[in-house]
Amino acid sequence: MKRQNQSSVVEFILLGFSNFPELQQQLFGIFLIIYLVTLIGNDIIIVVISLEQSLHVPMYLFLLNLSVVDVSISAVIMPEMLVVLATEKTSISFVSCFAQMYFVLFFGGTECFLLGAMAYDRFAAVCYPLSYPIIMNKRIFMNLVICSWGLGFTLGTVQTSWVSSFPFCGPNEINHLFCETPPVLELACADTFMFEIYAFTGTVLIIMVPFLLILLSYTQILFAILKMKSTTGRQKAFSTCASHLTSVTLFYGTASMTYLQPKSGYSPETKKLMSLAYSLLTPLLNPLIYSLRNSEMKRPLVKLWRRKVDLHTL
Repeated sequence: MKRQNQSSVVEFILLGFSNFPELQQQLFGIFLIIYLVTLIGNDIIIVVISLEQSLHVPMYLFLLNLSVVDVSISAVIMPEMLVVLATEKTSISFVSCFAQMYFVLFFGGTECFLLGAMAYDRFAAVCYPLSYPIIMNKRIFMNLVICSWGLGFTLGTVQTSWVSSFPFCGPNEINHLFCETPPVLELACADTFMFEIYAFTGTVLIIMVPFLLILLSYTQILFAILKMKSTTGRQKAFSTCASHLTSVTLFYGTASMTYLQPKSGYSPETKKLMSLAYSLLTPLLNPLIYSLRNSEMKRPLVKLWRRKVDLHTL
């Protein structure tokens, strides 16, 4: 009853980029293209890996899970964001807002842990190739995947439950493109200091620790690459590592800046751009960086395409 007496807000208003109405239409077109390309790229990876038995190994099964996460987080964020851009501002119910927040945290947290598991997999494959089948056996692979999804689920459940328990009795305008924790928390009619302490600690554990482990893994990989005798092999490996680290740094860097200090001194527009970096660009770039440049992915993709063409010509 206390919650009902204090919380008078039944819906929120997402403002988007309403301060720049002249950009709304152009941004709508750009984001729509990004959304469609993201869905197509990640769906191709999911289909190819699912159908091609030769790709049913840890490296590509991790990629399949990553693509599922990227499709999911895009589907949670992008449709609402496009509506906001099309209408300049739009209302979202209290329940829908926190449901969106939950899934953003769930899939975002899962991606954090999956990227860490993928770095460990590459570390084991490059640095200990003879022991790799033992280090990354089926049981260990399944445990890493289940833990990644389970920890993402826990993050979403704990943080969303806590934020939604605050009373919201004042302004209901969220100066953001979707319901993300920091901008929603700014509207709470209560002292959020303890939550901010939790958010800081959680960010360090959930984002920074896996990120540091990834950097450590790739440092070891680079040392192993330097010992290679083949110049071509070294160049290819360096290119792959640089691409992976670019994607990882983009995701972890912008996510940590967003969640490290929910009431930080960043301007609202800067916060929106940081959120777009990990929620829009990372799902868009991951298929290109991790899979579609890979010859082992290209071969089954071409095979499936030719099979489809042959069926249409019969």
